[in-house]
Amino acid sequence: MNYLEEYYSTYDEEGRLLSRHGQVEYLTTMKYIHECLAGFPEPAVLEVGAGTGRYSVTLAKQGYRVTAVELIPHNLELLRSKLDGSEPLTAIQGNALDLSALPDDAYDLTMLLGPMYHLYTREDKVKAFSEAVRVTRRGGYILTAYCMNEPTVIQYVFGLNHLHEVMGLNMLTADWHCVSEPKDLFELVRTEEIASLDAEFPVERIKLVATDGATNYKREYIDAMDDDTFSKWMEYHFTICERQDLIGASHHTLDIVRKI
Repeated sequence: MNYLEEYYSTYDEEGRLLSRHGQVEYLTTMKYIHECLAGFPEPAVLEVGAGTGRYSVTLAKQGYRVTAVELIPHNLELLRSKLDGSEPLTAIQGNALDLSALPDDAYDLTMLLGPMYHLYTREDKVKAFSEAVRVTRRGGYILTAYCMNEPTVIQYVFGLNHLHEVMGLNMLTADWHCVSEPKDLFELVRTEEIASLDAEFPVERIKLVATDGATNYKREYIDAMDDDTFSKWMEYHFTICERQDLIGASHHTLDIVRKI
């Protein structure tokens, strides 16, 4: 079992997205998914790295035709356990780096809401994005989620007093970019790296969204909110989540591009 399989076999990712603070990322992502789907009468949806199906299963239960590709057997088993057989969802095991089992130009919306978290070289990121572009129809959307560099520096390196540890392990570059490898589980990026990747493909940027924005900096406060206060927090969050001056400080971002 590799690092990724071991992590997802024990970590409750479903619980994270269902928590109050995790709901911010989930609700924001779903908002933009539905905005993209609104332009197609009968959209075909692909999620690469579908995890336990938080997005794929929800969309299928809403009536969308979904293909879910997931690498980790444990996650795939949990995803399938949520289906009663009536949903228009096909779930298969597969790798974001090789979608050769799927045809060209087949999907109106392709989502990579997890794979870029765990790809550590530019070569692999280019390959995964290339596959997503290939299987997406012209005019279709590709939604890609990323983990951002600066929140980790602020909260983990300084906030949790790990500065000397990470410096001793040479996990920081001279310009304060975190250096990750598979045992660290998550790859962290900056906005300019996302733009550089997009520039290699026939796509146009529609939006870059901060899916959780300031939420994780105040996680305990968010989790303690009552329903009315949380509703106001979401209202505030939606007014600032597209502000480009704040994007890099979000723990997670969603890059929305259209294939041209």
